[in-house]
Amino acid sequence: MELKNVEIIEIGTLKEFDSGFRCVDFVVRTSEEYAQTLILQANKVNADNIIKYNKVGDKVDVSLNLKGREWINKDGEKKYFNTLEAWKVFKTEKQEFKSMQEAAEVINEIIAPAEDNSLPF
Repeated sequence: MELKNVEIIEIGTLKEFDSGFRCVDFVVRTSEEYAQTLILQANKVNADNIIKYNKVGDKVDVSLNLKGREWINKDGEKKYFNTLEAWKVFKTEKQEFKSMQEAAEVINEIIAPAEDNSLPF
């Protein structure tokens, strides 16, 4: 599924669990006549990227999966939950930089080589 040109209106804090799982919830608002406010979840590396590269007010396109699950509580009652799991988020607006230095830093951060710079030969 895709959400096009939605505005980020809130970004939560990164949650880390003992299992190593990491996630962050973020809220977007659609731009249609009757705007919808949706809470999305980003996991693992995507969670880190949401926090690192986005801010409230950014307009983004989001690719997501709809996840559902069943849970039975201690009284034996069935409960159902849905999660909108974002797996790709791209800004829809051009990013403007205050200087060439700022632009270069962002580009270098994106294309920075891995920690291990050893050659394979």
